[in-house]
Amino acid sequence: MLPDGYVVELAHIEADGDQWTLLGTSPVATSCHKPATVSGGGKSEISKSITDAFVFGNAYIADFADDMAQVAAIVDRDFTDRFRDASAVDPRPLLSDARSVGSVIKLLTPSPDFTDGYNAWVESIPHHIKELVFVVKRFYRPEWGSDWASHFSVGRINGRAGHALRLDGDKITVNMLRVGFAPDGSWRLFGLRHDFHPAAKVQTEDDITASVVVPGDVAGREDGLSRKFVTNCEQLLFQRPDDAIHRGYDKQAEYDIAHGAFLSNFEPLTTADARDLVNDAIAFSLFSKPIQKLIRRVAKGGPGVPGYFVSSAHPRLINGARSKNPRYLQVRQDLARPRGTALAEMVARLHRRLPMQAPLRLPVDIVAAGRRNNPAEDGVPPLCAYAPLHYMELPELFMEFISSMTGKSPSTTGAGSEGAMTKGPFNALPSVIDLNAAFLSFALTGYDGWLSSAGVIGPNVRVDHDISLLVPEVFSRMTPDERSAAALIAEGALERVPDFEFGGETIEASRLGYRMTSKFQSKYFGRIFMHPHVVFSENMLKPELQDADAYVASVRTIVTTHRRVAQSYIDDGTIALAVPPIRALLEIMATGESAGMTLGDERFRRLFDREDVLNSDWYRARLEAQCASDAMHQRNAVASMTRFVEEPTNAAAAERLGIRTRIEAMQAGLDASTSPGAADRLSGTLGRQVTWQL
Repeated sequence: MLPDGYVVELAHIEADGDQWTLLGTSPVATSCHKPATVSGGGKSEISKSITDAFVFGNAYIADFADDMAQVAAIVDRDFTDRFRDASAVDPRPLLSDARSVGSVIKLLTPSPDFTDGYNAWVESIPHHIKELVFVVKRFYRPEWGSDWASHFSVGRINGRAGHALRLDGDKITVNMLRVGFAPDGSWRLFGLRHDFHPAAKVQTEDDITASVVVPGDVAGREDGLSRKFVTNCEQLLFQRPDDAIHRGYDKQAEYDIAHGAFLSNFEPLTTADARDLVNDAIAFSLFSKPIQKLIRRVAKGGPGVPGYFVSSAHPRLINGARSKNPRYLQVRQDLARPRGTALAEMVARLHRRLPMQAPLRLPVDIVAAGRRNNPAEDGVPPLCAYAPLHYMELPELFMEFISSMTGKSPSTTGAGSEGAMTKGPFNALPSVIDLNAAFLSFALTGYDGWLSSAGVIGPNVRVDHDISLLVPEVFSRMTPDERSAAALIAEGALERVPDFEFGGETIEASRLGYRMTSKFQSKYFGRIFMHPHVVFSENMLKPELQDADAYVASVRTIVTTHRRVAQSYIDDGTIALAVPPIRALLEIMATGESAGMTLGDERFRRLFDREDVLNSDWYRARLEAQCASDAMHQRNAVASMTRFVEEPTNAAAAERLGIRTRIEAMQAGLDASTSPGAADRLSGTLGRQVTWQL
């Protein structure tokens, strides 16, 4: 660990065979937060390690002599003529120490910055040759000079050259990552960059999170924007290990189940079942070591061995079919792995030059809600118009939050409105009160509203939670300026989803906001994958290309759900509690207009601007209500403690508890809450709910 918090580790990584690798971890943390995420939207996956999704394979070469000759020609090429702009100069050779693996990937990826001739040349390079170039770059050492080719070879089998590439005699292995499934159920695998290593993660939240919005000056922001801070309210996390059905895939679930956990919807298996599992040697070998050990122990039997056990790959049988909703309580990973948590905190302190006795406060950096998609099923309409990643401006984002719209998932009975804000046990107050607070948290902080997809992309491509796992990996490799939605729109990495005509009907697809483009994929997913442009096909980036009818039906479902849910706020009268921007949005969702304003009107959209909120009478009323509430609490506390110390029999206890000092502190707070400008000092906070009449 270096003085600035940068961590360097010598690691033996499975994919590198006998090679040892230096891993560098940046001290700059990226805090990702999933708010109001619907059921099946990927709340848990944002903090899970992506390593379980890795598939290891060998680096293959078709014809060693011919392929390496093509690699050499690329390595020796002069790349200075590739730019359209003749003034752009980049003389670095491909194997230069000054050029990273990522730089080489960009070098061999078509770009609008390159000439047509150069792009055509790049397109003509076979994929397997590009991969060999990346392999050579990944393992190249400066001391080799120009004699790099002699370090690569293939074995000879029965007198013929083999196809497994070797580095100084050792096989080279590569990482691949699953991103969805092909129509036949096979995995869609994509090669990871040879310099890619998963982000180091510390879980800070899951289902139930407490959050606070802090003014910018308190949070140390020079731009004045408020910041959100979150903390986990749970010791145990209610997990649904969907992928544990695949033996050996979800190693964390297998470890947790093998070491004892509270379980639901898993099949109780017997000693005889354990012996059958062990006897099926090939299938048994797919399990990770902890679950193998458990099954062997049960199969062996003996004193103290329970008569029943649970396998991670065997959900409960219900009417002859395996349940798709197995659950277990998992110990929070930041508690289960205290060393990693302590290391992350120390790194953050070093980077900030923060002493150990000072509190460490890490604000949220990325707010990325999740959504569940589904194709059409019997009795279930399609909800599959979303691309892998969307950005939504606040009106469209809050239409999503208000409707809590979800597709069919293992934890839901069907598509509809089901999410955190629709469940009474989590929401004793009317949902509109949470909507007000959520709106203010976005408006005051300036966070961009991101939405990632789970389930399916379009009706034909199943992805489950593979994209949920990728989201933090992508955002953690982007700078704050790169993550700005405005900057991404300007560079063409995000495109607005347009309304369109279909059969004489206007389809309001603009409610989907902005979606990622091929440029976003090439540039930012290119920091993870060797061939980022093939991870999401064009018909995934534009789901309407898969099935226009399903796309139209999905948008209709969205608009209908928006209208139905918004009308419920009007029918039950809770719209009266909404702050003016949310009230106007609810009316537009339900009826199409509010006080003559429609969704696209500039006058309506200005209601969601930060400056408009800060200068509004309704926000001022919330701040004054908070001041009055604080003052009432402090006044009552001072009176109660004063009565306590004035009772002669309490003299010793008052001295021991320091009550007089507490009275002074509470009186100082009361003076602050009742002084002129008290409400101004709360500007940038959520304030307090008030009944506001237009």
